[in-house]
Amino acid sequence: MTTQELLADDPIWLILIKVVGIFAFLVVMTLFMINWERKVVARMQHRPGPNRVGPNGWLQSLADGLKLAFKEDIRPVLADKWVFFLAPVISCIPAFLAFSVIPLGGEVTMFGEKTALQLVDLPVGVLVVLACSSLGVYGIVLSGWASGSPYPLLGALRSAAQVISYEIAMGLSIVAVVMYSHSLSTAEIVKAQESGWFGWLLFPSFLIYVISMVGETNRAPFDLPEAESELVGGFHTEYSSLKFALFFLAEYVNMVTVSALATTLFLGGWRAPWPLSAIGDGMLNTGWWPLLWFVGKTLFFLFIFIWLRGTLPRLRYDQFMRLGWKVLVPASLIWIVLVATVRAWKTEGGFTTQQLLIVFGVVVGILLLVSVLLPDKKPVDQNAVPLAGWGYPVPPLDLKVPKAGPKKSVKAAKLPKEKAAVTSGKEAGDGNA
Repeated sequence: MTTQELLADDPIWLILIKVVGIFAFLVVMTLFMINWERKVVARMQHRPGPNRVGPNGWLQSLADGLKLAFKEDIRPVLADKWVFFLAPVISCIPAFLAFSVIPLGGEVTMFGEKTALQLVDLPVGVLVVLACSSLGVYGIVLSGWASGSPYPLLGALRSAAQVISYEIAMGLSIVAVVMYSHSLSTAEIVKAQESGWFGWLLFPSFLIYVISMVGETNRAPFDLPEAESELVGGFHTEYSSLKFALFFLAEYVNMVTVSALATTLFLGGWRAPWPLSAIGDGMLNTGWWPLLWFVGKTLFFLFIFIWLRGTLPRLRYDQFMRLGWKVLVPASLIWIVLVATVRAWKTEGGFTTQQLLIVFGVVVGILLLVSVLLPDKKPVDQNAVPLAGWGYPVPPLDLKVPKAGPKKSVKAAKLPKEKAAVTSGKEAGDGNA
């Protein structure tokens, strides 16, 4: 029985249990992630981090959430009332909705009913996740526009450009996975990795996806829409109380969702790693064990988010857009062509490993030859204005500071008689006072 047939027989009470379970899982993961991120970054920076609220400070996120709920809800005078209210809701709902197609495990028994640890398995499940992550940017754009302030609007426009750029690279990185699994269903993609993970077989796609998911979620070093040093907080500058908390919740839920999708597409989903999968003829891939492996792999990707934030500085905006359009997108297209060529030749038969190595050797040789023949630098015009590496003018390096001339003696200037009399009169008056 396929996963779709198994889920089709779920009673309504079991579907409600799964909905509540997914919602609770994402909320708890958000609270855990905020505190975990603060602790890991504090460890990197040799400071304690949160250690007061709760055991070893692990209830700090819950205390911050309660504090946000009781803060004053402020709405700017020039803000559009209804759009200002709906923007955080529009950002938050697609973040939760995208997780509905993620398989958390295989077949289990819940209260005597056989089911799968997945809410719904659609034939186009991967496209549902991409569509939901794209819809989230509407909330960001509307929040910047409805605030009635130029700085939130600039942050919103940055976010729109950023998501469009990195959505293309993320979508192209998934094409090779779909070609190998012959399906857009997330459950079928996990099933196709029974003999080996796509993270090793399609490593370039895996690398491009990891970079794109960081840019997609507006996280450092790609946090340009909310760059505090440039935009005073970005698109949610004018938000407070629960509306600001909804934006915060949407960001962290999106992080969990793209990490879960990376686990599903490239790390075998809920299947145990190789040494553990061989124990007891796959015994650890049955029952509730897969949920443990899935959460562990998802936490690995979430740690990458934290690691990058504590390590790398924020990129400049032109560097960020150049990486997306001039590096990731062309690399994805070239990789898709190579994968399609290899699969076509293998389907027609007669394509051996030796021929595969020859083909890749020729491609690598052509790329190296092109890189050698192309000139490294353009001819320098001596009369032109010197420029930095990204085209910004810089002052000449041979400037000489002129030597200071001889010091002139400054003599005290004598006041005229009228001004001297007025000054002495004021001083006398001040003394009398």
